Amino acid sequence: MNTNITIRNEQPTEIDTITQLTEAAFKTEAHSSLTEQFIVNALRYADQLTISLVAVVGDAIVGHVAISPVTISSGANGWYGLGPISVSPEHQGQGIGSKLVKASLAELRHLGGLGCVLLGNPAYYGRFGFKAHPGLVLPGVPPGCIIK
Repeated sequence: MNTNITIRNEQPTEIDTITQLTEAAFKTEAHSSLTEQFIVNALRYADQLTISLVAVVGDAIVGHVAISPVTISSGANGWYGLGPISVSPEHQGQGIGSKLVKASLAELRHLGGLGCVLLGNPAYYGRFGFKAHPGLVLPGVPPGCIIK
């Protein structure tokens, strides 16, 4: 695990780098729609990217996480969606994604967020306090993959 990782807010000059990183991170993922970079940019340009953190090793951006507001079925405000989360292929498996998730959730708590949902593997995201929620349904997504 690389211990020289800095997590910080993205800078406006880093948008192209984040776009390229996100595209590379999902390029070979079977579960990917290959649109994650477009999702991040659409959220950013719609001023809906509440949290956008990068992981930096040396001078290189090696990871990114996005958190944006979501609407849940109860209509309650203060809920957010985590993702996409991207780590460059050559830096995956080094704990960078975990550091990004922990830092983004800490920032969300600091901002007063009431809850956070994501689409992902409960076995992986359970270590951050997420649990599969049978009441959450997203068409086309297998049951148990949506966690809050």
